[in-house]
Amino acid sequence: MRQTFVAELVGDADLANAVALNSTSFNAARMAGPAIAGATIAAIGAGWAFVINGASFCAVLISLASLSAAELRPNPRASRAKGGFVEGLRYVRSRPDLATMLIMLFVVGTFGLNFPIFTSTMAVSVFHADARGYGLLSSIMAIGTVAGALLAAGRSRVGFGALLAGAAVFALGCALAAIAPNYWLFAAALVVVGAAALTLLNASNSLTQLSTEPQMRGRVMALRIGVALGGTPIGAPIVGWVADHFGPRWALAIGAASGLVAAGLALRFLIVRSRRGPARP
Repeated sequence: MRQTFVAELVGDADLANAVALNSTSFNAARMAGPAIAGATIAAIGAGWAFVINGASFCAVLISLASLSAAELRPNPRASRAKGGFVEGLRYVRSRPDLATMLIMLFVVGTFGLNFPIFTSTMAVSVFHADARGYGLLSSIMAIGTVAGALLAAGRSRVGFGALLAGAAVFALGCALAAIAPNYWLFAAALVVVGAAALTLLNASNSLTQLSTEPQMRGRVMALRIGVALGGTPIGAPIVGWVADHFGPRWALAIGAASGLVAAGLALRFLIVRSRRGPARP
């Protein structure tokens, strides 16, 4: 619901930029939040950190209350009926572009977006860092995601080429992280991984919303969120098992392979579309 509501706030013309800015604010908070929470716990205790966190939602409530319903751009929606989920699947199946994006998201989300496993096992097992070192790696990756979101916000339009580039650079970043000889080069590779992951996720979000018929947008976005978030718990035990038995570098190699597979799917779609001619915007 939150994803589709962005389109009603800004309209299709500014949707790609709005999605990118939304991701920027989210990842900026993710980067600054743990540091602020840690300082708060050290200064006044964990209980007050929870109180302040709860109070922070007042800003969200005030923002929602200040919205003007007259300025929204509501889109037509499919009526709720039995079999709506199946109808959404059929719609995606009839659209090669949407089907390709969802498969790409599933592959990368399942095997490539298990960042806590990658960073924690590399930090502890390979570079023998403590909790502070692991936390720094998480913050450095968040810097990369914010940078990727800001770059996406500067694009006037987004196309399937951005998906291809994001997947390819993601594979490269994971490969560099897998062979990094020391802590700081590994951290630098995480910046690349974070920026590429945000490029891929933002591009798929924008393209899905812009290319989907308004009345089907909610159902398709629900499928996208389910695929993007549901794949990670499925792949986590597999990636964790590889990290335990073969080492964290091999787990990162799986992440790199997922990016290559996703890039190959995007490239295949672009080749097929160039032969047939673009059927949809």
